[in-house]
Amino acid sequence: MKFSKTTTVLAALAFSLSWALPASAAKALDWPQIEAQAKGQTVYFNAWGGGEAINAYIAWAAKEVQARYGVTVQHVKITDAAEVVKRVQTEMAAGRTTDGSVDLMWVNGENFRNLKSNGLLYGPWAEALPSWGLVDLKKPVRSDFSVPTEGFEAPWGTAQLTFIANKAVTPVPPRSAAELLTFAKANPGRVSYPKPPDFHGTTFLKQLLLNLTPAPALLQQPVTPQAFASATPALWAYLDQLHPSLWRAGIAFPASAAAMHRMLADGELKMSLTFNPNEAANLIASRQLPSSAYSFGWTQGTIGNVHFVAIPANARAKAGAQVFANFLLSAPAQAHKADTRVWGDGSVLDVSKLPPDLQALMRNKAPGALTESVPTLAEPHASWVEALETEWLKRYGAR
Repeated sequence: MKFSKTTTVLAALAFSLSWALPASAAKALDWPQIEAQAKGQTVYFNAWGGGEAINAYIAWAAKEVQARYGVTVQHVKITDAAEVVKRVQTEMAAGRTTDGSVDLMWVNGENFRNLKSNGLLYGPWAEALPSWGLVDLKKPVRSDFSVPTEGFEAPWGTAQLTFIANKAVTPVPPRSAAELLTFAKANPGRVSYPKPPDFHGTTFLKQLLLNLTPAPALLQQPVTPQAFASATPALWAYLDQLHPSLWRAGIAFPASAAAMHRMLADGELKMSLTFNPNEAANLIASRQLPSSAYSFGWTQGTIGNVHFVAIPANARAKAGAQVFANFLLSAPAQAHKADTRVWGDGSVLDVSKLPPDLQALMRNKAPGALTESVPTLAEPHASWVEALETEWLKRYGAR
């Protein structure tokens, strides 16, 4: 992957890594001391490793932080953040309170809730970072699946459920749960979704629940047996109708969204899904999808959220982790990440506050990316995830 144009902009705008530091935050954090402590440290960054563009971006960011601050970043490629949470829990329970194996992790939702509620996070630190001054506070950067972040994690990107189809095969896509059911029945075996607890599969369940439940307000509160019983019957009734028309008659499901992308490219499926509105553009550029692929949303909106990075309480390189998190949140790094030629991950910054060159990078859209305006639906409270996955597996997982 080539970054020449963007790298030139980054070099010219290196100053913007520190320009937004509020005086109060600088005093509270003593950032020069943090940078001094970080120099020479190795940060083990546990982050999803299933995307080529993401891996390339993290490698680029690691190289920049090494050159600028003398901090080494090792990308520990993971498939499930819940496994990292379990590792931190195990280490802390065994008395490994200062020399943990995880220094920084990509996290949100129920995994953040579990870490925070069990006192397994270092902080608060996030809102004292120099780069925090450019964060768009209109975005849900202080709430993670309805759980207050309180400075225990720093935002670094936005995401929204997006569907992908091939214009040559599906010129008119379904734009609601009801239309999807009709579409699936008209195209038996050509629609599916990843098997929960895969992240994308669970997100699809939450999308359906938001659209179908008669009691959406319940979803913003911690789940209870009574709330679950009131909110979910319409979801299960819908899935009972949908599954017989799915790929392999709903007896088996694709393992991941990446598997669905391959099935879409092969013509086995008529739709795929992603949590990155720009992923189709990346897949077209890397020739994993045809140029006729396109992205679309649902008329009433699709579920969206912010993703974060957090520092475990037993991290060994806390200073280095903060330096890397600050760089990931900086204007140059956010612009580079948002560029669809690089990754296309949405920014958490207030774009209007940035220099024109960086604004242009953030607004660049490549063919296949989502260009239409799709309303963003708020995530249910994090506690709903486990409840939904457990019930789904009970009903459909053992077939």
